[in-house]
Amino acid sequence: MSEPVLVVDLDGTLLKSDVLFENFWNALGKNWLGCLKALALLPQGRAAFKAKLAEVAKLEPETLPYNQDVISYVKSWRDRGGRTALVTATNQTQAQMIAEHLALFDEVHGSDENRNLKGSTKADFLSEHFGDAGFHYVGDSTADLHVWQKAKKAITVGIPKSLKTKVAALGVETEHLRSGARDFKPYVKAMRPHQWLKNVLVFVPMFTAHQIDLATFFLSVLAFIAFGLIASSVYLVNDLLDLNSDRTHPRKCKRPLASGSLPILHGSLLAPALLAGGIVISLYLGWQFLLVMAAYYVATTAYSFNLKKRSIVDICVLAALYTVRIVAGGVATGLPLTVWLLAFSLFFFFALAAVKRQAELLDNAERGKLNVTGRGYFVDDLPIIPIMAIASGYVSILVFALYINSPAVAELYSYPPALWAICFVLLYWVSRLVMVTHRGHMHDDPLVFAAKDRNSYICAVFILVCLLTGALL
Repeated sequence: MSEPVLVVDLDGTLLKSDVLFENFWNALGKNWLGCLKALALLPQGRAAFKAKLAEVAKLEPETLPYNQDVISYVKSWRDRGGRTALVTATNQTQAQMIAEHLALFDEVHGSDENRNLKGSTKADFLSEHFGDAGFHYVGDSTADLHVWQKAKKAITVGIPKSLKTKVAALGVETEHLRSGARDFKPYVKAMRPHQWLKNVLVFVPMFTAHQIDLATFFLSVLAFIAFGLIASSVYLVNDLLDLNSDRTHPRKCKRPLASGSLPILHGSLLAPALLAGGIVISLYLGWQFLLVMAAYYVATTAYSFNLKKRSIVDICVLAALYTVRIVAGGVATGLPLTVWLLAFSLFFFFALAAVKRQAELLDNAERGKLNVTGRGYFVDDLPIIPIMAIASGYVSILVFALYINSPAVAELYSYPPALWAICFVLLYWVSRLVMVTHRGHMHDDPLVFAAKDRNSYICAVFILVCLLTGALL
């Protein structure tokens, strides 16, 4: 009697991802019209849908997150002289691409436009191809129960206890490669809670208007939470669209979705759930606030799909998105926003957005890449970006200097001359920010860098002292 063949599933087993969702988000980001055409084939069945989606998407096997435990298991099997087969519901062409990249399998069988090789269909195929109990099967989901029932040995990968019980009830020899314990840290990390620091801007209208009371603070907190939930939803969508480019980046490749620690399906469901939570809070704050949040979501979605690929436009959009947070704070609390505040915000945050691009270009230059993946910039643009950052930052300081002499300041501050010192602090901080970036020490986001930078804390304290002096002296 011949030795059984080791049959390995792909999605969730050999791969810490799902090729169907990889294809969907890849196609949506690069060819959304083709993605819609693929969705139109769903009434004809999942096989036809997968085949069309595989044509539209561009799969890059070398960047996919593979399960090293399974790869080691397959290599060990082959070293002992055993035969291996990759059998998956993924499209045949793409399954073949992955198999050729790994060079671990003697046979490859995938779905085509007529047959979706999953569940009972896969079980019947394997029985016909290898015979009942003529194979060991490595899988990870409930759909694999049909296959394990006809296998000589069931080998599971990261399944939960409830599924382990069902596999044990099949009465076949079983081996579990690793625990299915769920870790919620990737879910939290994918929401990028550290980016919620930007949402502190919703409190700016409360402080600039000197209306610091419990009711105003409560409304600002709600606005902060709503922004956090909706922004996190956008971050997830952005990460889903940027899977390929993130996986080629030395730091972004560790993000939960890019690394495979958070399943793409879960990320695809978490994004609308967070959006729904933000909408509920926005409705409580009123329809005007909801309109601001809708504008923010549309702008960020347009940024994720298209605008981030356009040079200069992307920086302008980022500056506007920072400013929208201040607008949202004013709308939530009913406090008026001055032209001075909005003008300062636009120029100041344009400078920060330019610094962010400067950091990305420097990072690419160090890695020998001539352009930023998924962006409209080249390394040769590097000398221009810091000039834009410095110029815009200095203009924002000029706006603040003019504001000090405005009638509005005389109404809010008893000693306006104390505010002049803030101009010098901002001149130092903006100049240092560009200098730090120029030397290659900038975090991907300048605000996150500032939150960890001692000099930035000292500047913030000094500015606070100046403001209190001007208001109370």
